[in-house]
Amino acid sequence: MKKLSFFAFLFLFHLLSFGQNRPKYIFFMIGDGMGLNQVNLTEIYLAAQEDRNTVFPLVFSTFPHATFATSYSLSHGVTDSAAGGTALAVGKKTKNGVLSMDSTGSESYTSIAYAAKKAGMKVGITTSVSIDHATPASFYANQSSRSKYYEIGQDILKSGFDFFAGSGFLSPTKNAKKEEVPSLFPQFEKAGYQLAYGLEGYQNLKDKGKKTILMNSKGTDPESLKFAIDQQKGDLNLREITDAAITSLTKDNDKGFFLMVEGGKIDWSSHANDATTTIREVLDFNEAVKSAYAFYLKHPEETLIIVTADHETGGIAVGNGGSRLNTKLLSHQKVSLGELSKEVSALRLAGREVSWQEMKDLLSKKLGLFGAVKVSQEEEDLLFKIYEKSFVKHEDETIKSLYATDEKLAATAIQLLNKAGSIAWASNNHSAAYIPVFAIGAGAQSFSHKMENVDIPKKVAAAAGLDF
Repeated sequence: MKKLSFFAFLFLFHLLSFGQNRPKYIFFMIGDGMGLNQVNLTEIYLAAQEDRNTVFPLVFSTFPHATFATSYSLSHGVTDSAAGGTALAVGKKTKNGVLSMDSTGSESYTSIAYAAKKAGMKVGITTSVSIDHATPASFYANQSSRSKYYEIGQDILKSGFDFFAGSGFLSPTKNAKKEEVPSLFPQFEKAGYQLAYGLEGYQNLKDKGKKTILMNSKGTDPESLKFAIDQQKGDLNLREITDAAITSLTKDNDKGFFLMVEGGKIDWSSHANDATTTIREVLDFNEAVKSAYAFYLKHPEETLIIVTADHETGGIAVGNGGSRLNTKLLSHQKVSLGELSKEVSALRLAGREVSWQEMKDLLSKKLGLFGAVKVSQEEEDLLFKIYEKSFVKHEDETIKSLYATDEKLAATAIQLLNKAGSIAWASNNHSAAYIPVFAIGAGAQSFSHKMENVDIPKKVAAAAGLDF
């Protein structure tokens, strides 16, 4: 009898301990397009700045639990962000292009964010790109196509979630049929959301605990925040968004929160095969994770942080032939491919003769080419041929990636810098590479072995005791 009582006590103690270890605060952080090699490159790059042949860890790569997961979709071996985001949001696979619905677009799935809201937690959905983009939308919208931006925006109304943030909305006044329809913004306000534009706009809110939609400053690009490498003082960034979300979700709230944070432009720079900008985007995402980690340190027994990705982009390789890495050279790049392309285009359209030497000077100033980064005669001939077609013969010399059309001269110059910096790319699109998973806090021990991407939200829900 005493032996039975002892085991009953142990069982009760286990149940109580499990309950105490359930996370009250959940950070679900997604580096869009961030494969293992994007993380590895960033850590190697940081060490290279001090001429160290090692890695300098990011804050999330020091988390005590780490593993990797698959990313294939129901329809393809290589997922898109809609299907990848859906897997992370609802724990089910769907076909590419579909948001949190079955492959026929007829059955809606319930995301872990909705499960958290049902449990009484506040919910925040944040990103460095538009709020209606595929990955963040997977957590609050149910649409047969990721391109139904207006309809995705309307799904915010049904969600009732507490905090949204990102650059803006892609189609606030036109539906999927391209018809003019009532603007989303008055609908948001009627539903009880206060709209804030820019960090200053958020700081001026009188009641930060009220339902909020934070967007970039008026007059800026609603498609995305600027790349981290191009940001100037005063530009809204992902860490500021994360801090604002934490402030709003904790105000007058003792029931906890679920916060999804997406570093959306790791994917964009990887589509462009722009290694330095990708590094800077991973570092920018890492800054947002630092805010989550600082919160964890204040509430270590009640917080769970998951850092993962929806897929890898570009098939990036660190090392392109030689045994010695030269990633330090990538630090000579001062602007993104997009900004460099704008500068090249401005010269081409300036209505005056632009000499080859002037172009070389620009590439030297912005990328280090012809200076700290050596350029072979063969490589210079390649660049000159493009320059001649574009600036002398006035032929259209552009390169298109998923999110941009860039000057071929700028894109080729960055390709040469990538090559000098020991970087190779497999494509301008997504790959089937494993996605990383890092975890710390209450329930993090569940993330200890290879898994399917659909397992990630299921394990988070199980740790938090959510009905999911």
